[in-house]
Amino acid sequence: MKKKTIKWKKLDNASKIFPATSNNKDTKVFRLACELYDEVDPIVLQKAVDLTIENFPLFKSILRRGAFWYYFEISDIKPIVQIESTPVCAPIYIKDMRNLLFRVFYYDKRINLEVFHALTDGAGCIWFMESLIYYYMTIKYEDKLSKDIPKINYRASISQKMDDSFERNFHKDLAYRKEFKNEHRNAYRIKGSRLQENRMKLIEGTMSAKKILELSHKYNTTLTIFLTSLFLYSIYKDMPSEKTSQPIVLSVPINLRQYYESYTARNFFSTLNVSYDFEKSGNELEDIVESVNESFKSGLTKEKLDLHLYRLMSLEKNPFARIIPLPIKDFALKIADHINDRRITTSISNIGQIKMPPEFSEYIKKFTLCVSARSPKITLCSYKDNLVISFTSPYEDTDIQRIFFQYLANNGIDVEITSNS
Repeated sequence: MKKKTIKWKKLDNASKIFPATSNNKDTKVFRLACELYDEVDPIVLQKAVDLTIENFPLFKSILRRGAFWYYFEISDIKPIVQIESTPVCAPIYIKDMRNLLFRVFYYDKRINLEVFHALTDGAGCIWFMESLIYYYMTIKYEDKLSKDIPKINYRASISQKMDDSFERNFHKDLAYRKEFKNEHRNAYRIKGSRLQENRMKLIEGTMSAKKILELSHKYNTTLTIFLTSLFLYSIYKDMPSEKTSQPIVLSVPINLRQYYESYTARNFFSTLNVSYDFEKSGNELEDIVESVNESFKSGLTKEKLDLHLYRLMSLEKNPFARIIPLPIKDFALKIADHINDRRITTSISNIGQIKMPPEFSEYIKKFTLCVSARSPKITLCSYKDNLVISFTSPYEDTDIQRIFFQYLANNGIDVEITSNS
């Protein structure tokens, strides 16, 4: 009898920190949800999952521990659709448990896809979800939809979707370049009364993307920069006076596919830290927008992105680091994560617009995104004119959320608020 060949893949550079640092307080899980106008049919949804996963073989992976590194092992486990029964972004990766790193479940009119971040990032998750919804729609409404709806084309082969783009875009010749210096001050940390059982409070605000864009243009900036500035402003308004000497620092994930030729469905992102010191700078929103705009402009140059990618990969390429046993690597990554955490207040992430065939418009209401959080975080997601801004927080307090949405409402934006409370 022929022995079965085990297929495996090493983790990409961004993935390596997630298994070492995930815990019940921060599961490193994010959720992309699709809200429909009709109730979800679980039988059709299961068929859609079965078809989708064949286009994304990495999603068949389980996470294994080697002597020196974690790695993905392609499994024969079948993902089973279930009704929602767990808290938002509950743990997926559990040490030594042989399970898939994503789950698809439903409740009423909502389809949820939750993913452990080691598997993929926001862009990869969107591609999987778009494919899932495509199959769901074409099966569920086969008799109502046109027969010639074009299939979703990612312009990528299976091998391109499996590509480790960190490895492919690593340039050894950057070693001689001088590193850009970062200011290593401790950032302001948001405190509060934690929810019981490490649960998260999710507050979603749905509004017109066009109206938000118009408001952003009044400040001569983009939607992402405007909302990043408003988040900084909202945190400042809730900040104790004795803490105003500390800068507020937001981590902003950057999709590197915009800057390098990549169609990978794996992680391929970097982060930009946007810092603002209210004690040294103005506290009007106009002042914040100007500063954030400059941070984006100076931080997103190809030179800095190349150098940041080199810095991330150079440690991985170090021959001494390679032979350090995994438990020691885990301990070192936890320490590094703790140190980095002290330099960041929280994060804001915009995964942009999700596009589906126009024939699906009468069946799909909106898409939403949320992430596990150690402090109040914002995620943005839009479909057609529906922009959803999601706050996830481990705290009971909601003053920052209230200030944020109240500012939008006071400036003519109609906001529909929903919450899991």
